[in-house]
Amino acid sequence: MEANTYQRLAMTTLNPALQDRDVLINGVMGLCGEAGEAIDLVKKHLAQGHPLDTHRLALELGDVAWYLAETAQAIGYSLDDILQMNLDKLKARYPAGFQAERSRDRMEEKE
Repeated sequence: MEANTYQRLAMTTLNPALQDRDVLINGVMGLCGEAGEAIDLVKKHLAQGHPLDTHRLALELGDVAWYLAETAQAIGYSLDDILQMNLDKLKARYPAGFQAERSRDRMEEKE
């Protein structure tokens, strides 16, 4: 499935009663909440000895995708635009692919 197709279909389940501002807030808060649910599954696996429930983790990632689509829509971007912008940023940051020294240099620039 293509990203924009996903976004269009997923947004058919967006609450139509929400105002634009509320769509943005719901999207960003939803991203944080679903990311928290994903990390909780990994935490339970790594720190508490639970088996990693990859199916449930995949479902949480789907929820992250939904909120990503909502947030992109709220700011007037398609998912294709968001994904392309991210690839462009990564290509500029790591033109030859990931390099640890370039990553370290970036961290030192921020300090």
